[in-house]
Amino acid sequence: MLATLVARRAVRSGALWGLVFAVFIVVQTSAYTSQYTTRAARAGLARAYGTNLGLNALLGQARAINTVSGWAEWRFIGILTILGSVWGLLTATRLLRGEEEAGRLDLLLVGQTTRGRAAIQATAGLGAGLLAMFVMVAAGTIIAGSRASVGLSPGHCLALSAALTSGAAIFLAVGALVSQLASTRRRAAGIAGALLGVAYAIRMVADTNASVHRLIWLSPLGWIEESHPLTGHNLSPLLLVLVLTMTTAVAACWLARRRDVGAAVLADPDASAPHDRLLGDPIGLAVRLMRSTVAAWLLAVAAFAVLIGTTAESAASDRSGSSGIEQSLSRLGGHGSPVADYLGLTILVVALIVALIAASQVTAICGEEADGHLEALLVRPLRRTSWFAGRAALSILVLAVAGVVGGIGTWAGAATQHAPVGFGTLIAAGLNVVPPALLLFGVGALTYGLRPRVTTRVVYGYLAWSSLIELAGGLVKVSHWLLDTSVFFHMTPAPATKPDWTAAAVLAGLGIAGTVLGGLCFDHRDLQNA
Repeated sequence: MLATLVARRAVRSGALWGLVFAVFIVVQTSAYTSQYTTRAARAGLARAYGTNLGLNALLGQARAINTVSGWAEWRFIGILTILGSVWGLLTATRLLRGEEEAGRLDLLLVGQTTRGRAAIQATAGLGAGLLAMFVMVAAGTIIAGSRASVGLSPGHCLALSAALTSGAAIFLAVGALVSQLASTRRRAAGIAGALLGVAYAIRMVADTNASVHRLIWLSPLGWIEESHPLTGHNLSPLLLVLVLTMTTAVAACWLARRRDVGAAVLADPDASAPHDRLLGDPIGLAVRLMRSTVAAWLLAVAAFAVLIGTTAESAASDRSGSSGIEQSLSRLGGHGSPVADYLGLTILVVALIVALIAASQVTAICGEEADGHLEALLVRPLRRTSWFAGRAALSILVLAVAGVVGGIGTWAGAATQHAPVGFGTLIAAGLNVVPPALLLFGVGALTYGLRPRVTTRVVYGYLAWSSLIELAGGLVKVSHWLLDTSVFFHMTPAPATKPDWTAAAVLAGLGIAGTVLGGLCFDHRDLQNA
């Protein structure tokens, strides 16, 4: 039964991500209650973070964060809903369009199962994965909330868990819908990722400027934020989430019934004029295949960088707090001028996007083999190492360009507000976000050389882990050993401080070494289709 097959894979993935979220909730809540034990300390935290536009843009508007409930709501909804949304869109496109693209759905449809029933069963399987995530997150919130120093009731814990998994629910449905629209898994994931980026950008703008805060109702992520499950007890926005999720899922099933297997609503034209540009060699082919995706990623980097730059000057005037809070800010990048501190903190968004580009490049390389396209190249006089080296070099070039684009975009946005940060300083800050992405790419390339079928799970799982650890280390004290496992921890918060080019060289060197080892392992193993 298709529902069982999809549910088995979705539950395994959802439970794993839910477990990571649960551990994050327990550890972070424990750290907050042990570090900020007095009302004065928590009031100081609220003064420093509650008015910091950089953190408001990243995590959402702070509300009553001088209490455990307010801090937990702001902290966990701001981070985990985004990561859950990423999980949702990747899981849905992988288990729906990915399975169909690989041809495995054809085997199921030769029986009595119709396309409509198959879509409904697959959607039910995705729902099982969401339920597994919710159960794990709810367990974590109940464990954390049951402590006397926290004091959250089971009802509040369940409400918070529902809000935390709402992003995953929305983008599971969105992923199911775009899987009917796009002809390939890669394109479907790209469309869903773009929709997530737009929703996040709208929410960032709404939370940065009070005069346009009403824009938050244009973003599903804003609905989740406005639910305030612990401080406002207004769960009606989650009804909007439920309606959107159900409507999108129904639309996905309806579209699945009206198209042929392997086809798509936004299918490529059956015939077009031949264009043989860039088809003379494998590198040119790779450029042709990746140019539209890379252009979209670079546009996303530029857009977020400009947004960060335009809010820098206004955010600088909102920084305040005691010396203890300044020490906490220093872990997030507070070492220089107020504007530079803000940019050093929020440029983590650019670093995350560049790392996502690295992850997408690795999965694209893996996808060429899984889809059988690589075999058509290797039957020609082309060495495996030459193909892999060319693809890896192109990916590394894309990461470097993305860093430069991020620096230029940040400067352009800051220049419109006459922020006192130089062009060269921000270009250096943009290049500073590239080494962590190179290390992630190296980890993915090595995994691809050894175990290609788990590459996507490893690279995105490590990226999610690194993001959680980095954000955790910013607001509360976290073990140095845990911080060392994050690819972002060893990146200095430029332009708040000067980039540590020695550390950057080590990260880049490790990434390149992993890429080289991955290429050698790839050269000595058999090709594997999906």
